Amino acid sequence: MRYESRAEEVRGHSGWLIPLALAAAILVLSALFLVWYLRPGPRASAPTDKSDIVQLTVASQPFAVPANYIQTAAARSGGARAQVTLAALFPSWQGYSDADARLFAGNAPDSPVVRITLRADNSRLDAAARLARIYKPYVEDAAGTPGPFGLARYSFRPSSGYERNELFVGGHGGPVLLLCERAGAELASPNCLAVDRPLGDGVSFSYRFKRAWLARWTEMDGGVDALVKKFEGAR
Repeated sequence: MRYESRAEEVRGHSGWLIPLALAAAILVLSALFLVWYLRPGPRASAPTDKSDIVQLTVASQPFAVPANYIQTAAARSGGARAQVTLAALFPSWQGYSDADARLFAGNAPDSPVVRITLRADNSRLDAAARLARIYKPYVEDAAGTPGPFGLARYSFRPSSGYERNELFVGGHGGPVLLLCERAGAELASPNCLAVDRPLGDGVSFSYRFKRAWLARWTEMDGGVDALVKKFEGAR
């Protein structure tokens, strides 16, 4: 009887020891993760309001960019980069500041944040070539239709991979391709992407903005052009 009682006691303990050990392990791992996440020091994507000039290169092309325009801490260290993303407010074209932190963190349908990407690109395709080779094979009408704000509109065929977007083409100093998401129940804050265009040998740039600003696309495009040339020309 004593032996049976002891066996029952062992079996009774073993039933909750394993779940208890698992729960303890989860708590320890969660605590370690929390300590790591809350550690002091800069986050990889944390913005800065410092305006020190960062010297960097994309595909050997030099740029001099104030730190408060550069999105990631890694890119703010400068040097050679395959891709760099910048952020500025439209229409002031100012970089990040603590006073505007809420605007840079927000995702409202009319957010004024414009994100500009400089990247290595050896395709050498200008906007006209991209339109002909990449997008026109998937549109419903190769000639397009008159769209808003002086733009031509292209609708994509179903199952083309682009069917949730519309393509708008403008002629501001040459073709400008604007690939815009369609607003819907699942997408209340749609974006427009100004498709990559060459900036120099082996470098292209694109920029993304909220579709709510599409009516001011010429001002948007001219402002991005001027800002990129400013960073390209600063030494």
